[in-house]
Amino acid sequence: MLVPRRWCSEPDSSVCRAGCRVKDVSGVAVRPPRRAASEAAGCCRSANMTPPRVDTGTPARATVPHPLENTAPTTRLSASHHAPHLWLRRVWLVTLLVVASVGLLGTPVAANTPPRFVLDGQSEIVIRLTEGEATPVGTKIYTLKGQDPDGDSLTFGVRGVEGRDLLRIEQNGATEAFVYLRKALDREIKDEYTVVLTLTDHKLGDGQFITQSMLLLVEDINDNEPIFRPYESSVLVEENAPPQVLTTLLATDQDEGPFGQVIYRLEADTESDLEKFTVNTVDGKGVLRLNGDLDYERKSLYQLRVLAVDRAISGRVNTATAALVVRVGDVEDQPPQFIQAPPVTRIPEDIPVNSGVLEVKAVDGDRGVNNRITYSVLEGDKGLFQLDPNSGVLYVRRPLDRESPLSNNGAFIIKIQAEEQSEVVSPPPTMTTEVTVLLEDVNDETPTFKAAHYVGEIAEGSQYNSPVNLLGDAIPEVYDHDQGNNGTFQMFLEGDGGMFDVTPPEGVNFASFLIRVRNPALLDYEKVKVVNFTVVARETVAEQPKSSSALVTVYIRDTNDNFPTFVEELYEVFIPEDAQVGTTVARIQARDPDSDKFGTEGIRYTDLRGSLADKLEMDPETGFITLKESGALDRESVAVHYLTAEARDDMGNGNRNTVVVKVVVEDVNDHPPVFLQPRYEARIRENAPHFPEPLIVTARDNDLNGTRNHEVRYVLIAGDPGRNFSIDAQSGRITPVSPLDFEAIPQEGDLRSFNLTVKAYDLGEPPLSSEAAVVVFVVDENDHAPQFDRPLYPMVIPEDTPPGTSVIQVFAEDLDGSAVNSKVVFRIQHGAQDKFVMDADSGVISVAQGAVLDPDRTEPRATTYVLEVLALDGGIGGTQLHAQTVVNITILDVNNKPPIFVDPGTVRVYENVNSGFFVHRVEAVDLDAQPRLRYSLDPQNSEARNEQGAIVKPTEYNYMGAFEMNEVDGVIRTVLPLDREQVEVIRLGLVCEDLEATTEKQTATATLTILVEDTNDNDPQFRKPYYRRSLAENSKKGTTVASVVADDIDKNRTITYSMQGSKEVLSLMQLDRETGEVVVVDRVDREQFAWLNFSVEATDSGVPPRSNSVDVVVQVIDENDNNPTFINPLSNLTIREDAPPGTSVTTVTATDPDSDDYGLITYLLDRKSSYGKFEIDPDTGVITVASALNREERSTFNLLIEAWDNYQFGYATGESRNAFMQLGVTVADINDEVPVFEEREDCTMITEFHQPRETITVVHATDGDDVNSPNGRILFSIEGGNEKGLFEIRNIEKTAAEIFAAKPLVGHYGNYSLEVQAQDRGFPPNSVLSHINICVLDFNDHAPQFVSPSENVTIKVPENATVGSLVIQVRATDQDIGINGAVRYRILKDTLGHWQTFTIDQTTGAILLQKPLDRERQKLYEIRVEAYDQGTPTPLSNDLDLAIYVRNVNDYEPQFVQDEVIMNFTEHKSPRAERFKLVDTVDLDDVDEENTAQVCYFIVGGDEYNTFNLDRFTHEIMAVKELDREVDDHYTLLVKATEDCLSKPEPVSFFDPRDDTLLKVHVFVNDINDNPPKFTREVFTGGITTASDFGLQVMRLTAYDPDAGENSRLRYYMDGRVQETLSENLDNVRRSPFIVDPVSGIVKLNFDPQKGMKGYFDFKVYVNDSSGWGDRARVFIYLLREDQRVRFILRQSPDEVREQVEYFRDYLGNITGAIVNVDDFRVHENHDGTVDKTKTDLYLHLVDRNDNSVLEVKQVLAMIDKNVEHLDHLFKELNVLDTQRAELITAGAKEEDLLFLWLVGVIVFLTLLLVLTVALCLSQKARYSRRLKAATATAFGECSHDPGLTRTSAVPNTNIHSVEGSNPIWMSGFDNDWYKDEDSLRYQQFVHQSEGNDSLDDNAVDPHSLSPRGDRDVPYITQSNVPNPLSRESSTVGSNTQLMNNEHPNINDTYRANLYQTFHKIANPLVDKKLETTEL
Repeated sequence: MLVPRRWCSEPDSSVCRAGCRVKDVSGVAVRPPRRAASEAAGCCRSANMTPPRVDTGTPARATVPHPLENTAPTTRLSASHHAPHLWLRRVWLVTLLVVASVGLLGTPVAANTPPRFVLDGQSEIVIRLTEGEATPVGTKIYTLKGQDPDGDSLTFGVRGVEGRDLLRIEQNGATEAFVYLRKALDREIKDEYTVVLTLTDHKLGDGQFITQSMLLLVEDINDNEPIFRPYESSVLVEENAPPQVLTTLLATDQDEGPFGQVIYRLEADTESDLEKFTVNTVDGKGVLRLNGDLDYERKSLYQLRVLAVDRAISGRVNTATAALVVRVGDVEDQPPQFIQAPPVTRIPEDIPVNSGVLEVKAVDGDRGVNNRITYSVLEGDKGLFQLDPNSGVLYVRRPLDRESPLSNNGAFIIKIQAEEQSEVVSPPPTMTTEVTVLLEDVNDETPTFKAAHYVGEIAEGSQYNSPVNLLGDAIPEVYDHDQGNNGTFQMFLEGDGGMFDVTPPEGVNFASFLIRVRNPALLDYEKVKVVNFTVVARETVAEQPKSSSALVTVYIRDTNDNFPTFVEELYEVFIPEDAQVGTTVARIQARDPDSDKFGTEGIRYTDLRGSLADKLEMDPETGFITLKESGALDRESVAVHYLTAEARDDMGNGNRNTVVVKVVVEDVNDHPPVFLQPRYEARIRENAPHFPEPLIVTARDNDLNGTRNHEVRYVLIAGDPGRNFSIDAQSGRITPVSPLDFEAIPQEGDLRSFNLTVKAYDLGEPPLSSEAAVVVFVVDENDHAPQFDRPLYPMVIPEDTPPGTSVIQVFAEDLDGSAVNSKVVFRIQHGAQDKFVMDADSGVISVAQGAVLDPDRTEPRATTYVLEVLALDGGIGGTQLHAQTVVNITILDVNNKPPIFVDPGTVRVYENVNSGFFVHRVEAVDLDAQPRLRYSLDPQNSEARNEQGAIVKPTEYNYMGAFEMNEVDGVIRTVLPLDREQVEVIRLGLVCEDLEATTEKQTATATLTILVEDTNDNDPQFRKPYYRRSLAENSKKGTTVASVVADDIDKNRTITYSMQGSKEVLSLMQLDRETGEVVVVDRVDREQFAWLNFSVEATDSGVPPRSNSVDVVVQVIDENDNNPTFINPLSNLTIREDAPPGTSVTTVTATDPDSDDYGLITYLLDRKSSYGKFEIDPDTGVITVASALNREERSTFNLLIEAWDNYQFGYATGESRNAFMQLGVTVADINDEVPVFEEREDCTMITEFHQPRETITVVHATDGDDVNSPNGRILFSIEGGNEKGLFEIRNIEKTAAEIFAAKPLVGHYGNYSLEVQAQDRGFPPNSVLSHINICVLDFNDHAPQFVSPSENVTIKVPENATVGSLVIQVRATDQDIGINGAVRYRILKDTLGHWQTFTIDQTTGAILLQKPLDRERQKLYEIRVEAYDQGTPTPLSNDLDLAIYVRNVNDYEPQFVQDEVIMNFTEHKSPRAERFKLVDTVDLDDVDEENTAQVCYFIVGGDEYNTFNLDRFTHEIMAVKELDREVDDHYTLLVKATEDCLSKPEPVSFFDPRDDTLLKVHVFVNDINDNPPKFTREVFTGGITTASDFGLQVMRLTAYDPDAGENSRLRYYMDGRVQETLSENLDNVRRSPFIVDPVSGIVKLNFDPQKGMKGYFDFKVYVNDSSGWGDRARVFIYLLREDQRVRFILRQSPDEVREQVEYFRDYLGNITGAIVNVDDFRVHENHDGTVDKTKTDLYLHLVDRNDNSVLEVKQVLAMIDKNVEHLDHLFKELNVLDTQRAELITAGAKEEDLLFLWLVGVIVFLTLLLVLTVALCLSQKARYSRRLKAATATAFGECSHDPGLTRTSAVPNTNIHSVEGSNPIWMSGFDNDWYKDEDSLRYQQFVHQSEGNDSLDDNAVDPHSLSPRGDRDVPYITQSNVPNPLSRESSTVGSNTQLMNNEHPNINDTYRANLYQTFHKIANPLVDKKLETTEL
């Protein structure tokens, strides 16, 4: 069969010349058909005609040559070889062939023109079909068309089995055919089909066709679901596992593009599960991570579903699901848990030993571990119980006794511990619980007295129920420790003869008993002196009651009925204040007429009381009073002491009497200076030049003021060896000599101090001194940077160092002294390249996990890493310092890689080359650093073939012996000549071995092909000088890049092609060595090669071969084939929760190696993952805070960030590629939550015997901040209510604390309200206060004590006192409370019957006269008063002996010789520290021959708050409360003198100078400097304009100091420099723009403002008083334009406005939210230039608080309009008439102009007055009719009694708004026409209205608004028109009123009053100018 090779394509080709010679399949040349020959001949004639190709087995894609056409090379002859003999030979051959053909065919055949495909200008048929249902089987996909010049019928067909299976062709006429799809398309099976179509006219010959290639491209649809690769469905993770990757899943989707891209999502059963796990898409895989904390005890199994979803943009989205089970492994992290622990168990106290009591059980809290549990008793068993360690059963160990002290009253609280037997955790986990064992009582105790014998005594004549006084140590108590009825007993007496009784009659468990008098008549000392009897206690149980008894002996004692009497009524002595010990102060003597020990012989001086009593010693027998302490006297403290000495008879145990001893102290100089406080503390920062606040020590000397003894000087004496501080000798101010160096202080710790000792000494002789401690705390500054110990750290490590290995450790030191600032952390700044990591604390650098150090596997290759390491100290923000060093790590190579041959390829060796001819040099590459390679030939893998391809055996030809190889350099040379006829191809086996291999043998093999060739002398020639093509990147394998064709004129030589170029380029393409077609064999990436430059070499097969090369340039067209890649993506970061919106969080950066839009990155942030809190800049990738963060709402965010390329143009069409990253953002907590106490209502009740250190109550508080940080941990403290220090508090948990008793509470009963502070530990801390109420209940443990009088006293009563008059009122107090403190009184009976003369009120203690007195019969009465409480079960009592002396009648009261006295007290002195004695009185009565009456002073007025106390006897007045001059600087007291010392006189409300018993005492409080000054505002604001003059008073700073005099003298200063903000054109202002007057506080302008200047000024001011107390404020002064001010017109005078301008300013500022500054206020000037003094123009400007910019007038007016409702009250209150833009203020007119204006004004006024007078005359007629209507109109205001009187309209400028108090701001033009100067205009208007209807306005009286009043309808006024104020309406008011009263007698008084007020205002308009109305 003849197969044409190709048709002629060039007119000068050899085929044209040789008759288009063809070959059959065997390669034998044949003649083409005649017609073909003719056509070929035609091609020689026309170069433009290209014959169609016939079928050769390869498709022809076009009739026009295409650059990518796959054509076989044709031979061409060079011009130099066209010899004549060749032409003759070829002509002869053609002739011979023609003749032969004609002879064979016999008959001539007409020429046939082959048909061709009609392709409409296309070179190839390309059809794109969509797979699946979109293109079903049977779809017509194309119409084939053909053309035959001969008009033959054409037949179309498909060639090949694949083509016929795919397509079905149906003929449609002679030249067309339809192509149908025969089978379904599936892109995943095959994505393109190359089909060869055939065309024939049936005249081409058998098997001859015209072919055309058809390319079917199958386009993808989303028809495949993702499929998960096999995975482990169960994952086990320990519950304490940190966040980590759990597993990685891979799902594949056979679709392409977005349809085949898979992303992963996570689903779980609950939201909480999703918070613990996340799945991320990383490199197409789903990475499941553990994010949260696991707890096996809460949940041990998680069922998760990972969804694999393709990225289809529209249409069907396919999803695959992978179910995962995450099993949580239990670890030992939970203590045991008790499952059985009975809280209370009751057992009888006689239970046998070893009996079981209770059983506890516990299990391991880790259920998955379940360790064995053992039990033990920790405390509370008292050794009486034992616990089985295995079973948990509690047994009785010893006999029990409920009454035993070990039994805790029968209650055992036993703490039991359960302990795990763990081999993992040490110490093993434990848990404790408490169980209570209660012992039930049995009757085994007998009532027992605490003594067997009691001895007591009682005075004869004792009253009924008087207790017997028991003597000795015997305790009158009985006890029975049994419970209930077993412990109840009765008590009674036996053998007492009815004389006594015992109380209480019954007791339970315990009773304290008293023996009281039952029959007083039997107590007679003369009859019975001793009584013996028995007291019995017997149980009350019915069966076998137990009892016991005790003997009682009571002695009856005689009574004593006379009192000792002192020799003198008053002892007065003088003694110097420096008297020594033993100095006799005075001697007192007393007499007693009684005998024996009850008389003088038995007198003992028993008591000495007074302010000096504790410093003195009184001899009880002689009465000598001596000084017992040195320095006890101090004249400066107290100049006169009053002592009360007591004498008692009966050896000091009987009756008592007292006398006053006056001790006058004489002065000496003995007081050293005393510091105001013993210890001073101050704080100063390192390097600070001075203290933040002045450090001043002050000492006072109480010696006489004005002397050298009082002058104080200061000196530093210790604690400052380095002389770092100095002190001012006079002021005591301590200052640092120079800035301090914290590190130079030889101390440790973060806070170092100087313990200075300051000495204060006076100038007396000898000087006295005192010392005080001054502690100066120095705070460290971060002034030292860390220092590395060396500048360079070299290190060498092998390349196979495993990850985690420590490489080197760097060291750095910070010389700062504090631990915070000297703390050094390390980090690698750069250079690590993810190969190394660093421990921040230790400085250890180690190999990073996953790091590969092999330089050969590093791109680029790196053998040295230079790490820049930083050391950072503990400074914060800008104060942090750092140091830098370099770590040089060198990677040492390890010989661990085998050699790799460089492809030896094929070499050609000419035959017959000389011996030693260089054949080839093979090369192997070993990536190791120092390999030793040896080469050798491998005969076993070598072969040779001859020209026919047959294998040549070595025995036939020793081809291996023909070569030798150098084992070192791999050079192969010939040894013997080659014979190409015997062997043409030799394949030599090569072996390379590395002799330095450290592991196993390392070899490589390769094959070198040696072609033995003949010689050749013609180089092949390419058809083009160069080839330039374009290629789309990622082109499919097999895509033709170019077809390179070369021709060789040599004979019988085939050309082979080879490519030359870079290895990387050559690896992407493959060259057909025979055809020269270059096709793609690997992925072409434009990002790697934008151009593919290589050369193709054509080599012929001659010997020797000859070759030529051509350059091929291929431009790679970019496709969007690269996903964006994030650069160094962060996984987690932290941001403070107070970060404001707009704060930059981080910047994410992604790159895309694609070009143009394909490489343009757009960043998106998933809003759901950010919860609207973050946003990202789509262009820059900057993530910022979008809205305010709140950690308490959400503390972590897992931001999903997308990076898209080609987003603008390709997102909608699916041509964008993306990458995802997840960024965890942790919101760092700040301390913004305040602790909150749990609510408490009740008072915690305890008794006063509550044990110290025992818990009283537990307080709880919560804090919304992070409880794991200091911000959420709460520190509790008691801040108030604990003045006595009774309670303490200690923290027991992070949010709880317990309050316990700090010391015994005995005697401290009452209700305590503790002010407890809960303060978190954040910085700055937040705190809250709460009141915790603790009620301490009283126990009756105090007997009543007499306080008035407090001791036995003698009372003088006039003998003419009437029966029932008050003798004295005694008062006793009981420190107990309730019934325990309720005191009752009674008079005890005495033997002489004195008690019968008096009676006492048992409640008030008032002793009244019951019988008349007779001084001649009896002068002295002695009675004993008993005070007893109501306590149970035993009341307590005390007695007081009173001597009542009957004196003669006194006719005169004591009298003061002066009416007023003045005294001064100093404020804040301790109560009772200052005492002053009042002046004495005179008594006009004759001196009593026996006794002088005592004069007592009482405060009877002016002391309502009991601030002062006056000793009635000593006449000393003192302050009992701390005085505060700032609260009250003057007190006026009224003091009354009286001889009645027992009853306080009645209060006196005013001073009567005629009453000489009264004294007015003026108490003035001296001031001390105890109050700091305070600015009236924290911020002062003001403004200036560019027109302001130099020296302008901008504002006045005001501050107040409550102190007086010199202490309140204030001075003002500017603190720091003036800050200029938003300023323009202020550069020339060199000095301070403002100055502050230190005395007045006036801020003055210190520069000349110029036009164009802008901005505002900000500075601080300071005020202090004479003692250095100070305060600070801030000043803002705004520079504004004149047109930025707003003018408010107020109907008030400037003086009135000045008083209320601050109120106006604050009110307006609060409503508008702006800063309001008052610039000026002036008298109002009308438009005509006249001045209205009733109005004021107030100029303001407003400033925006946010940016401190001055608001424009338009903005201000808009704000006022917006808030008009809120400003209604203000504008009405201050009569604001108008608000408008302030006009520019021009210079004032000249004086002449003003005079002229005044003259014009006077003339106009006179003219208007004339017109007004005429108008009044004309209005007489209308006046009377108007008066009648006005009389029926309601006055201004609404009648409160009539509900119908309501305003019915809201229309302005009508009289319906003219109610009293209305504000004209709502009127037309915001003004009131009544007060305008245009009086004539108003009058004319009024006349016009009056003449028009002779009545009020139509809207003045509403005819429909009538309300019934009695039997008549009375109209009321809704609007009123007031007549002209200058009319004479006032003269008719009375008549109108009378007329109205006559016509409307039923109108109420309110109506009339309002009407009168209206007429009054109408009649007197110039007086009542405040009347506001609308236009009249």
